[in-house]
Amino acid sequence: MDHDRGGAVLDDVKLARTRLRFLTAEAVEPGQVREAILASWWRSREFQVPADRIDLPYSGDQNLDTPLIRGAQPVLERLGDQLDGQPISMILTDQSGVVLTQRTGDHDLHRHLQSVELAPGFSYGEKFVGTNGIGTALADGRPTQVFGHEHYAENLENLACAGVPIQHPISGKTIGAVDLTCWRKDAGGLLVALARSTAEQIRQALLTHSTMRELVLFQTYLQACRRTTGIVIAFNDDVVMMNDAARQLLDPADQSLVLGHAKQALSAARRATETIVLSSGGKVRMYCRRVAGERTGEIAGGVLSVQLVDTDDGGAGVTLPAVPMFLPGVAGSAPTWSRSCHAVDSSFVRGEWLVLAGEPGVGKHTLAQGVHRRRNPAGRLHTLDAAEAGPGWAGDVRHELLDDPVDTLVIRHADRLGDEDVRALVAALRQVPRPDGPWVALTLTPEAESSPRLAELLAFFPRTVGVPSLRRHVEDLAELVPLFLSKLSHGGQITCSPEAMHLLMRASWPGNTAQLHQVLREITQRRRTGTIRPNDLPAEYHTIARRPLNRFEAVERDAIVRSLEDAGGNKARAAQLLGISRATIYRKIHEYGIVTPVH
Repeated sequence: MDHDRGGAVLDDVKLARTRLRFLTAEAVEPGQVREAILASWWRSREFQVPADRIDLPYSGDQNLDTPLIRGAQPVLERLGDQLDGQPISMILTDQSGVVLTQRTGDHDLHRHLQSVELAPGFSYGEKFVGTNGIGTALADGRPTQVFGHEHYAENLENLACAGVPIQHPISGKTIGAVDLTCWRKDAGGLLVALARSTAEQIRQALLTHSTMRELVLFQTYLQACRRTTGIVIAFNDDVVMMNDAARQLLDPADQSLVLGHAKQALSAARRATETIVLSSGGKVRMYCRRVAGERTGEIAGGVLSVQLVDTDDGGAGVTLPAVPMFLPGVAGSAPTWSRSCHAVDSSFVRGEWLVLAGEPGVGKHTLAQGVHRRRNPAGRLHTLDAAEAGPGWAGDVRHELLDDPVDTLVIRHADRLGDEDVRALVAALRQVPRPDGPWVALTLTPEAESSPRLAELLAFFPRTVGVPSLRRHVEDLAELVPLFLSKLSHGGQITCSPEAMHLLMRASWPGNTAQLHQVLREITQRRRTGTIRPNDLPAEYHTIARRPLNRFEAVERDAIVRSLEDAGGNKARAAQLLGISRATIYRKIHEYGIVTPVH
């Protein structure tokens, strides 16, 4: 059920009851509320947003002379003229949800919006007011509609709103949002379409207002990104652009720290090189330069590249994260991973049997274990692996479910069961008393769900939760790697250097979290204390894979990687060690996507 696909709005009374159940920590049945709204409710609860009142921070007078407001003003004025006298409010916010402008064509609606502080200077970020069209659109990074009781705060339940993030046409960065709000009773399916159109018109207006100075800076930024696989940031007084490496490897505080150093350095010189100590204790080496504008003497901004630097002290390593674990023993806080964690937890609370579907090695079994430990830590959890099913499979199933029932039973690799074993499992599940019997979870691959031979078995499991592959939440390596190292080193002090972490984050991880664990296991067998450095990693993690390599190519790649390490990153020296020309090693480095070491 999805408003974006033209689905009908859920019955208000039913939705109000569902919201109340959620607020009182009762189980929410599947299909009672849209998934995007439920995920936002969970975030709102984690932010400890009050549901019974509006209490928002006020940031005072806003700067109304910004590129966003200059671009949006004529668009909103035209729309306002078209909607004059209609009970619809047009709201423009900054990237954090602070209201910049608000125009309402109806006196009663305007007065109500003032009473709930939906007015300039107040922040409608999700962490302050909970689920709403502005904050949730910015949190999810996509157009969002919120109707009536879908709002987390009860004061907003008679409103409907459609919010759309506004991306800068050059940098692609979210710089604000446009929101259309009306009375819930007046809401129609075209509200979000109108908001989308308005956001696009504002984006086009921003492009028209973009100066040649910004276009020159953007072109230089793209050139820098093509020349390096590392961190690249470009900036001037109005725009900041950064690549994925910058967002993944530098937290917001360190991004601001590096930018501050770059601005200060470039105010005194055309080029600068500086080593900076990050808030985490790690170090980076920054190379920055001014970007000349189109006219003589004009400065378009600055562009900088950043390389993570290994140091000899233990502080340079990435240590155990301070992020609290929602599920015991389960690391990761990326949105895609968190949604799966909350979905599994919700099913456990309802006593609803569950299928966990995902690629091999993504952590399906770990998720089931984590939920059991959170909700029933004293209970018994047993696991049956269908991949190992033998002649005694039927007896094992009956024992765990009926003869000596456990509290939680996880059946792994259910798609590998033979037909006879499937029938035995179905017969046992049919006899389990509900709801007092064990909580049962199956794990399988996504394609197995459509297998006709499993249809009767899957009928016992009303819901499937997809578990994302590691490449879809690779930022969680910052939490997974320290957790695995702590376990593998048996409490010993071993950390991962920022530069090694950078290489791990670039990998595609076809074997998912299981592959990551295996790689770290092999490393810790050779290095049992200290800090993992790039030369501790297998050669394939020094490259950006562009295609599968045959055995000869893999050997050649590994030889080049090791020679570059022996030569301290000097390509000419590495070519001499290998007995090949400099042209050949440059070509091979590019062909294999080898990331050269920094010394």
